[in-house]
Parts: sequence; C-alpha cells; structure tokens
Amino acid sequence: MNSRSANRFRSVLCGVAAALLGTVLVVPAPASAAPKCGRPGGPAPTEVPWALDRLDPASAWRITKGRGVTVAVIDSGVSATHPLLKGRVLPGADFNGLPGRQGQCDQAGHGTIVAGIIAGQEGTGAPYTGIAPESRILPLRVLASTERTTDDALPGQIGQAIRWAADHGADVINLSLVTLDRPELKDAIDYALDKRVIVVAAAGNRQENQQDQPAYPAAYPGVIAVAGVDEKGGHVGSSVAGDYVDVAAPGLNILGPAPQGSGYLAEPQGGTSFAAAYVSGVAALVRAAHPDLTPKDVAYRLTRTADNPPDGHNAEVGYGVVNPYRAVTSLLGTRTDAPLAAMAVPVRPADPLGWQRTVAIWVAAVGALLAGILLAVRPVLALGRRRGWRPGRRSDPLDL
Repeated sequence: MNSRSANRFRSVLCGVAAALLGTVLVVPAPASAAPKCGRPGGPAPTEVPWALDRLDPASAWRITKGRGVTVAVIDSGVSATHPLLKGRVLPGADFNGLPGRQGQCDQAGHGTIVAGIIAGQEGTGAPYTGIAPESRILPLRVLASTERTTDDALPGQIGQAIRWAADHGADVINLSLVTLDRPELKDAIDYALDKRVIVVAAAGNRQENQQDQPAYPAAYPGVIAVAGVDEKGGHVGSSVAGDYVDVAAPGLNILGPAPQGSGYLAEPQGGTSFAAAYVSGVAALVRAAHPDLTPKDVAYRLTRTADNPPDGHNAEVGYGVVNPYRAVTSLLGTRTDAPLAAMAVPVRPADPLGWQRTVAIWVAAVGALLAGILLAVRPVLALGRRRGWRPGRRSDPLDL
C-alpha cells in the first residue's frame, strides 16, 4: 500500500469513527414516558345507579337533553376516550403542569367522573347516562390530585380557568372543588356571571370533628351552592351546612366513568363534588330549554322547583333536592322569597267592603224568603175573599 492509499484508508477510518462517535453523541436521552391519565375501573353497572333513579332526568328529555350547551368542568382533567364521553369532550386547557394535553388527561380520575355525571351519553350498553346526555364538556385542568391543599397559587389558577371558560363558550361552569377565598377568585366568578354563565359549586366536605365553615367559591353571591344527600334523601354528614347552600343532590355511593378504558369507578364516600355535577347537569337542561334566562333566573328556577324540605329551606340542603322535570317544565311567576311550604295556600287580601257585602247578602236572602211565603199564602187569601172570610162547614150527608 503506497502512502496515498494509506492516507486515504486512515481518512476513511477516521470518518467512520467520527460518524460513529457523532451518532453516539447526538442520540437524545430517553424521552420521559407520557403520564398515565388515570386508572382503569371495574365492570360497568348492571342496574341504574340510585342517583339516576332518584332524579329521573329522562322525564325531562322529552323537552331537552342539553343539546347545544357547553359545561366547563374545572377539575383534574377529563378523559375523552371513555365510551360514555367519547365525542362529547372538547379541547380545553391546562393550568397545572400538563401543557399540550388540552385538559384531557385526568391522572386523579375525579374530573372524568364529574363529566360523566353531567354529560354521559346514551347508547353505551350500560344503564348509565349523564343528566344532560347531549351537552358537551369543556375540560380545564387545575388539580393534580384530589388531596387537600393550601397552595396559595391555586385560587389564581382556578380564577384563570373560570375566565378562560367564560371566554370560550361555556354556558355552565362546574366547580367540584373548594379553595381559599381570594379577590382574584371572586373577581373571576363575577366576570363569568356578568357574561351570563351559570356557575355551580360544591358546598364543601368537612373533615371529622371539623366545624362547618363557608366554602369557596360556593359561598360567593351568584354561585349555586350544592350539598349532598343519601339514598333516603337525608343530609350527608360530611356535607358542609350553611346559609349559603342553595340546593342538594346525590352525594353518597356514587359511580362514574374511569379515565382509562371503559370501566367505572365507585366512590362510596361520595361528596359534594359529585352532588354539584348533578346540579350542573340540571342547569344544562334548563339553559337548553330556556336559553334567555340569566344565571340568577336559572338559580331561582332550580331552587323554586326543588323537592323542598318541610320548613322550605334549611342550612343542610337549602331548598331541597333538585328536580330536573320541574326545573325544565314549570311555569314560574314572581313571588317573595318565603319558605315554599308557606306558599301552598295563598292568602287573600283584606276586602275593605266586606261588611257591606255581608249585609247585602243577608238582605237578599230575607227578601227571597218573604217572597216565597207570599207566593205560598196567595191561594189561601183568594179563597178567604170568596167566602167573605167565613169559616167553611162540611156538607150534611142527608142532603145528598
């Protein structure tokens, strides 16, 4: 091998080595695995869940199933792949660490159950639907998990999500969460209400040996605050009570779609999170049937058509359990905000001419009586005139 060939050979070897070395150097680090969006669930139910049986939303479906209404679920994200929600979940947004997933990754599983309660569609083969099965879900992720947190950034993130929902076509906002009372959160609620968006929120779940405290955003004016009831209609013990509670819905032994696969997750402890979802579904039906109603009008309709307790309103269940059929179909007039039980019998206003009417009635009755007597004695008077007012006598038999 001459020197020129040797140099060429060395050059080729160096090029190959450089190429191999370059290959090694430019290989990217193994990509981090995409987050698993929640856990799979168990088998689908074989019977209608008690909550659906109790509320009977199908009775209102002859009028509307919620078509054209968008419900923003500000939660832990919403899976878009479960058969119950496939095709019903819009691209949303993420405000807590999963950019690019458009709110459709639910690692906690909470938001997917909430969305299924609201808008789960018919025709999946399971006896399970949402309250408004033709409504759509706008998923906004603000929660990484369902653990309690005092993160001071969370109210601001929730406020951003509320504004985003109001600006992107939401008709109803569901807030199955509780956070700190902050001005930015209150301002966001007011912003949504001013844009005619109905806002529904969980009244809150108290921990053991904890006293009832107002829960936010549920306690803000204009928000429909929801408490939980059990299968017998009784107040769930963990559900926070307060004067701000407006209505109640099922909040114990809840079932809903899992974020992975086609299974279902059971939530035996329930909570006002899921009760709020049922009310958001009813609000979606009302908005679809009565699109011109303001958020205040919708709240009025939900409270005045609820299955109210005997005292009309109390701190545990508000005006009572929502009633989808009556909320959609009732013709409501204006009336004062009194307990519903007291409204069953209307009170007539005082009649300033009442005593004159009573005297007139008595005079008419006496006059009618005298007229009747005169008519009865008229034949007797005529006979008396013919006889010259002499007493009559019986005929003698011998004269016959």
